[in-house]
Amino acid sequence: MTSVEEERPRALLAGASRRWVRLLPWGVAFVLCVALLPTTIQVLTADYGLNGGLASALAVAQSAPLLLAVVRPLRAWYVVFAADVAGALALLTVDFEERLLWPFPPMEIVGYVGLCLALGLRERRRTLLLVWLATAGANVGLGFAAQHGTDAMTLLLTILGGITLLLAAALRERYEAQRRLAEQETISEAERGRRTLLEERARIARELHDVVAHHMSVITVQADTAAYRLDRLPPNAQEEFTSIAATARESLGEMRRLLGVLRSEEAHGELAPQPGLTRIGQLVEATVRAGVPVEFTPCDADVSETVGLSAYRIVQEALANVVRHAPGAPTRVSVSASAAEDGARLTVLVVNGPPPEPPAAPLEEGGTGHGLVGMRERVRLVGGTLDTGPLPDGGFRVAALLPLDELDEKDPT
Repeated sequence: MTSVEEERPRALLAGASRRWVRLLPWGVAFVLCVALLPTTIQVLTADYGLNGGLASALAVAQSAPLLLAVVRPLRAWYVVFAADVAGALALLTVDFEERLLWPFPPMEIVGYVGLCLALGLRERRRTLLLVWLATAGANVGLGFAAQHGTDAMTLLLTILGGITLLLAAALRERYEAQRRLAEQETISEAERGRRTLLEERARIARELHDVVAHHMSVITVQADTAAYRLDRLPPNAQEEFTSIAATARESLGEMRRLLGVLRSEEAHGELAPQPGLTRIGQLVEATVRAGVPVEFTPCDADVSETVGLSAYRIVQEALANVVRHAPGAPTRVSVSASAAEDGARLTVLVVNGPPPEPPAAPLEEGGTGHGLVGMRERVRLVGGTLDTGPLPDGGFRVAALLPLDELDEKDPT
């Protein structure tokens, strides 16, 4: 059942977004069929003097397949081409006036041009070339049997058919190129976002590795030196500390093997201690030196290294965005800790107003969106929430709420 549905041909322009465009091929085919069928019978019998029954059969064979051309234009061409050639041969049996067009009367040319349009919108270049060569060969071959000689009008079907095939193929290829370009842009944008997310996660993993490695190293040292620092330590306690130290060393080694590949050889700067809340003031000072007036409200809360690093990076990226996209805009940076029913929270707030008038040109016309991705990843890492967005006055707001479980433990009030 599935294979039958996959092989079912699609109508011309079936992929168009607008309904009237999808129905256009059916409408054109129906109009041509309804108009050409009686016209062909009338012209072949009244003007050319062909037998009525034969003229009707030729008219049906030359007009009805135009409806099939909407779905299967090549199959329709086989029928129409054979009927047109048969009609030209049939006209050799009657004596018609020299002024009348032969081997293909005008109504046959109109239907054939419409068919060539459908072929050009569906078939490949090689098929179109073979169709035109067959048309030209039949046209030239029939010319040798002409009753009243040949002229330029005799090749009218070949000329018009070739032009129609060429134009329709050009339109189809242009549409395909635009569709592939749009698909590639969509894929590139998705890959760019995915790469940005992976890069930021790798960066966070490297920093997390540094934080965890520090604590694990401290545990190892404390456990190893417990026997020398503590007097009269029982033997079972010494064995317990020795086991703790061994487990900590093993865990530290496994973590370094898993996460060590994330640290590139060129990232020498990451060997330094990771920044925290105490370093935010330095960020503000550097931003002020860059020409952005910043009002800073610091916080001296005792937070974990992970939360402090996340807060630092959020402020860092927010201030960088102000410098890039709103140079000179007044900015307010606030970091504060507060207690709530569901636990203590660290609030990180960076709000900038609109750039001064006249507005200064942004240093970067287009952003990559890496900053917001990094902020969300860092907030998600510690289980917090992030709210960002433009303000009515033209400014921008970045607000993050980071949980402080350790603060709750140290300050039960």
